[in-house]
Amino acid sequence: MKRLYMQEVATRDGFQNERTFIETEDKIALIDELSQCGYARIEVTSFTSPKAIPALRDAEAVMAGIRRQPGVEYTVLVPNVRGAERALGCGIDEANLVMSVSEPHNRSNLRMTREQSFAQLKEVIGVIGRGPVAVNVSLSTAFGCPMQGDVPPEEVLRWIEGFVALDVRGVTLCDTTGMAYPSQVQALSEAVRGRFPQLQLTLHFHNTRGMALANTLAALQAGVDRFDASLGGLGGCPYAPGASGNVCTEDLVHMLDLMGYDTGMDLDRVIAASARLPSLIGHDTPSQILRAGKRLDLHPIPEHVNSLGQQIGNNPTERRQ
Repeated sequence: MKRLYMQEVATRDGFQNERTFIETEDKIALIDELSQCGYARIEVTSFTSPKAIPALRDAEAVMAGIRRQPGVEYTVLVPNVRGAERALGCGIDEANLVMSVSEPHNRSNLRMTREQSFAQLKEVIGVIGRGPVAVNVSLSTAFGCPMQGDVPPEEVLRWIEGFVALDVRGVTLCDTTGMAYPSQVQALSEAVRGRFPQLQLTLHFHNTRGMALANTLAALQAGVDRFDASLGGLGGCPYAPGASGNVCTEDLVHMLDLMGYDTGMDLDRVIAASARLPSLIGHDTPSQILRAGKRLDLHPIPEHVNSLGQQIGNNPTERRQ
């Protein structure tokens, strides 16, 4: 069965949305645990201004403290040249750049027009250069915007083309507010893969309307083999009232493993790591697998069932029926 590549985003995308500050040593311990789970990539933190995202103000300390696992790429979000300079000093494997393909969402989230964002990210790519650090661009609201509505696929392809001209390695199509639906996902994924076959394409789904797993199946049909997911389903978007978090890593891996895909993941380790989250963040997570267990986590047969046959055998009424 096809090899898939799982990419964890909870320690950046998830933690930045939490009200409780997760201590630096706890972040490091969790990332070290995740490094043993079989991920292709872990998004560790963000080099955004600490004033903008105080939850990730310890980016340098976290990057310095983690134990790198061979075969795992450690990526970080980089918003601007200053962030790139900080990140490059920490030995990152990849810089993840973000802009929205929706004009109102980009203005709301980044306080810039899309053209201004592109110009800024072009400058960041120039600073990173052609060295060992790869560049990925995450395009937010690729499947719809809660302020604009549908985003034309041609717009998504146009912005991808601009970044391809800058020689980025990969692009992530982000369902930032959970507006994607399966046939749309398959069509856009096929269009991107068809026009830009050289790109490392990742899909990033949110489960706001309960369609993240279905959308994953649609992306698989289109040949996509890389997926972001968030431990425990952490994350969200401040510009989508009521939006839940990212697709839950353990729920997604559980489904893919059952279907026979080679995810390279140790699901039991992932579940154990997820079980640590409630004590770190101070609330439960949306994880279904953490709540219900894996499909074949069987339960003891109730004691009364063992004696049921004997009860029936001793009941004359039951024998006559």
